[in-house]
Amino acid sequence: MSAARFRQAAQESVSGLPRAFWWLWTSTLVNRLGAFVATFMTLYLTSDRGYSASFAGLVVALHGLGGVMSSLVAGVLTDRLGRRPTLLAAQASTAFSVALLGFMEHPAAIAAAALLVGMTSNASRPAVAAMMADIVRPEDRVRAFALNYWAINLGFGVSAAAAGLIAEYSYLAGFLGEAVLTLACAVLVFVKLPESRPEGGPTGAGKGTGADPAIGLGTVLRDGRFMGVVGLSFLISLIFTQGSVGLPVAMGAAGFSPGDYGLVVAVNGFLIVLLQIPVTAFIEHRDPQKLLVISALLAGYGFALTAFAGPLWAYALTVCVWTLAEIVNSPTQMGLVVRLSPVHGRGRYQGVYNLSWAVASLVAPLMAGFVIDRYGADRLWAATGVLGTVAAAGYWLLMRRLPEGEAGVTVAAGSPRTDGAEVAGEAQVDAKPAAAPATGVA
Repeated sequence: MSAARFRQAAQESVSGLPRAFWWLWTSTLVNRLGAFVATFMTLYLTSDRGYSASFAGLVVALHGLGGVMSSLVAGVLTDRLGRRPTLLAAQASTAFSVALLGFMEHPAAIAAAALLVGMTSNASRPAVAAMMADIVRPEDRVRAFALNYWAINLGFGVSAAAAGLIAEYSYLAGFLGEAVLTLACAVLVFVKLPESRPEGGPTGAGKGTGADPAIGLGTVLRDGRFMGVVGLSFLISLIFTQGSVGLPVAMGAAGFSPGDYGLVVAVNGFLIVLLQIPVTAFIEHRDPQKLLVISALLAGYGFALTAFAGPLWAYALTVCVWTLAEIVNSPTQMGLVVRLSPVHGRGRYQGVYNLSWAVASLVAPLMAGFVIDRYGADRLWAATGVLGTVAAAGYWLLMRRLPEGEAGVTVAAGSPRTDGAEVAGEAQVDAKPAAAPATGVA
């Protein structure tokens, strides 16, 4: 893509969106600028507090468990209480719990506080997604979700580099800094964002009409091909999560400082910010089977190359490899998910798909801690290569006989329900979807 075309694409991406969206976008950016806990939890516990990699993995897993526990509850509150009060409560409680975690010293207290941080920080996601779907026109949602993902990674890239330097001075300062920025987000939401919940509220879950038959979770779980995608997504998630779990432990054991890790992992966010738009434009009309196979191999072997990294630049080079895999895999896999999802069941299908990332956030830290403590970091990187190979083979087999245009591929993003009310928070993208949850991001 030429520089002129890139500038044109950038201009088209930001034009015509409502002011409320940009305030929500700003709150996302500010929130991610303070993402200290998710990035440095493992390094804090092992390098600063002296705990084992297994204990650090357990604590990070509890943080992920908190997210799984709160996601369904937060979704219900978003529809029943409204987007704005749910978002305010989530951000205010996140600020409190993050500050609390910084002062905890007993292992049990640290674990409990990490669980609380996971619950509160994840609770804002359904409200943000629903509010974005409420305030943005259906035809603009593709780029709105993409811009939000861009803000997440821009904030992550800046915060990873800055927080690494802060961690060398004081981890407590990092915790308190995140608490302050999160509280600033709550104030911004309170001052600038009105409630956006559609009048009348949602209809009962599972109720359908002749044109819109009921879709329950059992329907999703019995969809063998779709559950195959969920399983492969879980394998890919196990690999990508090692960027925030296994990589800091390995670099710390190799003698690198928190600032070194922050600079290396910041490469991930910056590359996504720089390359997501042009790479997505390049791959959007290419064979998804080949793209998913290639991205799985790049992810697995990109992390596997970490076993051979010595100087800091070599670690940064491995991040470049698996970041390219993330950039290719995320929109391609999201397109496949939409393709396999019935129009009237997209919310539940997307919920089950996102669950693969949530479960991976529980398993990956435990896996990393156990393997590093028992066998060493090199075995962990070898395991990522194996997982990438298995995922690549799975994508190739799964998509061999996938009919063109199956399920909901031709339906426009954010299609209205048959009763005229739009499904807040369930609108998904068809042509150029925002990327799926990434390495400790989103």
